[in-house]
Amino acid sequence: MKPISHVYRNRIMEMVGKAHLQLVVTEHNVYQIANKELLPYIDGILDELVLPESGIDGFEHLEELLQKAKEGASCLLLVEHYSNFDLPVISYLLRKNSERGAEIADAIVAIAGLKLNESNPIVTAFTEAYTRIVIYPSRSLAGLDPEKDREEIARSNAINRAAMKTLNKVKKEGKLILVFPAGTRYRPWDPESKRGVREIDSYIKSFDYFCPIAINGNVLRIQPGDMAEDLVCQDVVKITAGPVIRCHDFREQAQHKAELVHGADKKQATVDAIMDMLEQMHQEAEKTRPRREDQI
Repeated sequence: MKPISHVYRNRIMEMVGKAHLQLVVTEHNVYQIANKELLPYIDGILDELVLPESGIDGFEHLEELLQKAKEGASCLLLVEHYSNFDLPVISYLLRKNSERGAEIADAIVAIAGLKLNESNPIVTAFTEAYTRIVIYPSRSLAGLDPEKDREEIARSNAINRAAMKTLNKVKKEGKLILVFPAGTRYRPWDPESKRGVREIDSYIKSFDYFCPIAINGNVLRIQPGDMAEDLVCQDVVKITAGPVIRCHDFREQAQHKAELVHGADKKQATVDAIMDMLEQMHQEAEKTRPRREDQI
């Protein structure tokens, strides 16, 4: 396997040339609409990497969720996170599925950390192909010093206030808000990276419905260091959408169980229940996924 920046260098340089590259995020540009001129480049890469047996299971659940969003409900997609190609592959497979799938893909608005905009123009070019609301993630905030980083803390607060204001507006406009409950890609050398972040409880509390989505198979393998150096390979990718779940009922049940445990963090219990559900879906899907992984 070789780095994506090496295998697709020429194509990526063309993409960067057509990208808007908003490399600095402020409270004024947290809502970033997809630059669809970039999609053919990414789809061309995925045509080569995503093997024919790939597809979406539980498509009918996504149709149901979109219908609820169109009727005015606020709706979440809660998705496993293994690579920076998770959203591109979901979008790609939806659009390959049918016209209805393309409609679902077009309704997706992802919650994305500002690192995807600010770390590397190559990463930004890929990210820019999809509509998203940019936030300052809690993991990044944890590394700031209250004394030394006052300006950056003020910036983070401004960005997150603007992001939440935008989210509250957009979620009532027939969109599907995509969130990665782990808040980061899973790193096999860091088991903690697969634990859900506590803030996800706030999303569950303020939305009406969600669908859990498991991802099996991965065409972009994470590496330590720069995200542009992740390794590409061919693989069968299966996206599994679970049934539509009412957020209030799920949260109430998860927190009721937490109340039975002395000292339990009820907010963390909500996201732990989500991660447990996703892991179970992942393990079940892996039993039937065809194994055809090839190096590039």
